[in-house]
Amino acid sequence: MAKQRGKSFLSLSTILASFFGAAMIAAAFAYFNYKFSEYKFIDFKEWTFYEKSDLFTPKAEKYLVVFYSSKERNTMQLLAQTQLKLPILAIDYYNQVRKNTQSTTFLRSGTKTSLNFIQRFNIYNAPSIFIIKKSKGTLYKQDSMIRKLDNLKELAKNINTL
Repeated sequence: MAKQRGKSFLSLSTILASFFGAAMIAAAFAYFNYKFSEYKFIDFKEWTFYEKSDLFTPKAEKYLVVFYSSKERNTMQLLAQTQLKLPILAIDYYNQVRKNTQSTTFLRSGTKTSLNFIQRFNIYNAPSIFIIKKSKGTLYKQDSMIRKLDNLKELAKNINTL
């Protein structure tokens, strides 16, 4: 009789283990979906950015967004010289005007737009980088996690880890 109880207990523990395993997989899937939905949107019709004095209108399907500080030495020059597969949108914390290059579009905005941008994307460090992807029209969705760059010279090396 004791052996039968052992078998039934083993069967019950196997069933419970399977149930908890399935529950853990479901929880991981739900967490992944939650984290993915954490990604934010930006509509360039609602938020006004400028290239020099002209309104910025996005044209590419994807951009690498670099939020940086022009007060850091050589930052604007490094961004102007950086060549990547994705076009770069360089948004300066201090809104300095800079001529665009073939691969980098330098953007500036009003204080309200800058603060909304920083809050929407939870940017705490400069330089920070992330990718946005066109959803429809002028609506773009964040397509990668936001990462802090320790050194802009490392940008070309780190782009593959986004």
